[in-house]
Amino acid sequence: MADRMTSEQRSRCMRRIKSRDTRPELIVRRWLWKRGYRFRKNVKSLPGTPDIVLHKYSIVIFIHGCFWHGHECQTHFPKTNTDFWLTKIRRNKDRDERQKELLRSMGWNVLTVWECRLRPQFRERTLAVIEYYINHSFLLKERAVSGGYVAEAPDESSLAAEPQSDYL
Repeated sequence: MADRMTSEQRSRCMRRIKSRDTRPELIVRRWLWKRGYRFRKNVKSLPGTPDIVLHKYSIVIFIHGCFWHGHECQTHFPKTNTDFWLTKIRRNKDRDERQKELLRSMGWNVLTVWECRLRPQFRERTLAVIEYYINHSFLLKERAVSGGYVAEAPDESSLAAEPQSDYL
């Protein structure tokens, strides 16, 4: 199937897709700010340039677009240039995993929030799970310093946000 746009039109269209300050990022950032969490955004000195970095809590948050990062909810796929897109998304997924592993090895807790989980019907639960992981991360950090007790995290398979993403 041929593309309905010329290559110049397609190029212009693709250039307009933002990589920062996207609607899902703004939803999470505004919510965190209202809840009193202070953060830095798009920290270039960390692997993968995390969307949100909460240094006090040792947590980084990536807010991934479902199409660009190959989330399982994506059933629609371009009908043109399919090989290119399959390769690109596979490379994105591999790169994401490498960067997350590097961050974990540096002592950061990594949280991945998928764009689809910020839709209105899931948003409240997703934001609550984000807050849970921020607080849990903080308590783990405090336990390491003080030697206190912190309860274990719940089963990750039931969560709306994914702290450690298994792409496969």
